[in-house]
Amino acid sequence: MLVHQQDSFSQRRQAESHVIGNRGTVVEAAAFNVEEDVNRLRGAMKGAGTDEAAVIEVLARRTIAQRQRIKEAYKLTVGKDLADDLQGELTGNTEKVVLGLLMIAPKYDAYELRTAIKGSGTEEAALIDILASRTNAEIRVITEVYMKEHGTSLEDDIEADTSGMFKRVLVSLLTAGRDESNTVNETQAVQDAKDIYEAGEACWGTDEVKFLTVLCVRNRNHLLRVFEEYQKISGRDIEDSIKREMSGSLEDVFLAIVKCLRNKPAFFAERLYKSMKGLGTTDSVLIRIMVARAEIDMLDIKTEFSKAYGKTLHSFINGDSSGDYRKILLELCGE
Repeated sequence: MLVHQQDSFSQRRQAESHVIGNRGTVVEAAAFNVEEDVNRLRGAMKGAGTDEAAVIEVLARRTIAQRQRIKEAYKLTVGKDLADDLQGELTGNTEKVVLGLLMIAPKYDAYELRTAIKGSGTEEAALIDILASRTNAEIRVITEVYMKEHGTSLEDDIEADTSGMFKRVLVSLLTAGRDESNTVNETQAVQDAKDIYEAGEACWGTDEVKFLTVLCVRNRNHLLRVFEEYQKISGRDIEDSIKREMSGSLEDVFLAIVKCLRNKPAFFAERLYKSMKGLGTTDSVLIRIMVARAEIDMLDIKTEFSKAYGKTLHSFINGDSSGDYRKILLELCGE
């Protein structure tokens, strides 16, 4: 039964990805031969040691849909689960990337959200990165998959693990109810800008609910107009006001919403840059974005990265990682 469920999600996701997924670095392998790929993977895991290069070459150069076919054929011919076998062969960050690549998109998002929630402390960054950037349709499928995979409601888990206004913003995003039309209501846009101004910069303290109502409900074109009006009324950019008025995770989620509405690839480019700059690397963020966006908009993310930071994403990854982990990330990044 699960295979059929996965197939239907996979098909739904593929139907979407033909629309949103034509700016990826990972494209369909032209001479795709599923039996050959299965044999290469089997050979890579035979005997002592693992041929990681072969695993990377096969999986990083295939689309999500092609990887599903490889998984099915592997189970059919070997009688074992490919993810389980690879888990036994790989370690560390390379293993995390490979296991992520084997999942269909909503399953990977659900898995990342679950990982962020369970255990001690919450990785708020994962909740924000995913929920602020996905479409209504994507969020609906993620919540379905989450329930099927984990047996609990994503909303319940998030409510139990977060608090205050941050929790309320996430719950609002989870309803997947944002207006997705292109209509701009001029009168409403001016009113929205005034409401946000009066809820923040113009008063002592901040009425965060007003921000939530406008930023989580209105459509993209309308909000871009609101941001223009806000600049006129307040003399500030909306992002500057959010930084002045909010702090912590609430500031982060509102900024992520605004940045994703303005330019989603630029938002991800900034997240990648921050994951690698300075001492140490936030691998969870780096892996999540490289895996999740490789087939969707990685070409645009790379362009925005070079524009903003004067260096290529490729060169940053190259200098910030090593070994097989570096190899697989660079495959996903493309030249």
